[in-house]
Amino acid sequence: METIELSKRPSKSEQRIAEKSHETLSQILEHVHSPMTGIEIEETKEKFQIPSRALELLNEILKAMSQGKPISIVPVATEVTTQKAAEILGCSRPHLVKLLENGELDFIKIGRHRRIKFEDVVNYKQKMKGEQKSRLIEMMNGDEELGGYDS
Repeated sequence: METIELSKRPSKSEQRIAEKSHETLSQILEHVHSPMTGIEIEETKEKFQIPSRALELLNEILKAMSQGKPISIVPVATEVTTQKAAEILGCSRPHLVKLLENGELDFIKIGRHRRIKFEDVVNYKQKMKGEQKSRLIEMMNGDEELGGYDS
């Protein structure tokens, strides 16, 4: 499977349409309780079944588009290059290589090239964000104890 990248930011008109579609689909999804649901394409009158989880994914795509965010859809088992992993983490490639060599992220070597599971990169990023949030809360609590914040 390939990564689908819609790296171009949605236009303002696409954002408005996506926002309306997201609102409508969110309301519809509240009433969808089966694993499959029927869809009809208005232009062709074609009807077909789609997994409800795919509709939930479409709703997340519409939400991101409505906020003007570019989108990437990557199968979880996909392996990424060190450059792509560094971009996802927002760090330099040499820093990422240090993380790999220190064992903070698993990787495989194909010839001279390292490959990292996309899922591992995303999990590491979430872990780092959680740790950052904890440190910020600790700092704020420390400042509050020292009288840095008014009550």
